[in-house]
Amino acid sequence: MLEYALILSLVVVILILVVMVLGNTVKNLYSNIAAAAQH
Repeated sequence: MLEYALILSLVVVILILVVMVLGNTVKNLYSNIAAAAQH
C-alpha cells in the first residue's frame, strides 16, 4: 500500500509540472498570435 501511495504522489507531481509547462507554452503562443494579429 505504501508503494502505491508513493507512485500516486509521484504521478500527481509530474502531472502538475506538465500542466504548468503546457500552460506557459499555450500562454506564450497565444501572446505571440495576439501580437502578430495587431501588426
